[in-house]
Amino acid sequence: MLRPEVVRKRLQKLEEYLNILERLGCYTLEEFLVNPERYGSAERFLQLAIEAIDDVAAHVVAELELGPVEARRDLARHLREHSYIDEDLEQRWMRVIGFRNILVHDYLEIDRKLVYRVLKENLVDLRALAAVFSRFL
Repeated sequence: MLRPEVVRKRLQKLEEYLNILERLGCYTLEEFLVNPERYGSAERFLQLAIEAIDDVAAHVVAELELGPVEARRDLARHLREHSYIDEDLEQRWMRVIGFRNILVHDYLEIDRKLVYRVLKENLVDLRALAAVFSRFL
């Protein structure tokens, strides 16, 4: 059974993370790159935001029995196949998942300019996904 409190808690945390990320995105690229606390915070809060999206998606997919999940990308595919998201949002989510994998697995080689670009250009994708999941409240 889909539990709205599970969705709500994760969306509340996501909103908190996105607000922090938007503030970090107010710096210029130069101000961002010279300050380890800024880019380190951005990296961590981006990871947490993506985790929150994936967690709420996993709950929805499991509780609505949309299909088996072997990898995070399956979450996006199942939600598209059941018309909860369109193909464009699925593709944007797939890129977000790929970026999360970079943050987690390639942390020694993170391109901080890429992190900044994600801050400036891709928070809208996370907000779009949050809007999708808010329908389950």
